[in-house]
Amino acid sequence: MKNRSLFLVSALALAGLSIASAKSYDITIDAASKAGSVMLAPGNYSLKVEGANAIFTDENGKKITAPVKVENADKKHDMTAVESTKTNDGEKIQSIELGGSTETLEFGE
Repeated sequence: MKNRSLFLVSALALAGLSIASAKSYDITIDAASKAGSVMLAPGNYSLKVEGANAIFTDENGKKITAPVKVENADKKHDMTAVESTKTNDGEKIQSIELGGSTETLEFGE
């Protein structure tokens, strides 16, 4: 019985950690922008990282998923910042630094 209780407590603790790690970040896109192979309309988004995917949720609850490469910096980023470049096809998001973490999301094509 002790083993079963210990297992249950461990399972609940792990579930709590995985939920806690699913932090979201608020970003604003000022102009239509391409993030990897997906197009994001201007507006406010909530961003979550799940494995190798960035999930953007707009104000209406619509979810858009883009593959990302997650890089880790030596120190935590002070704030969430979107780095983009202007191309002939419009804005292209290169990366997003996630404030309060060491993670930077790199978007490819």
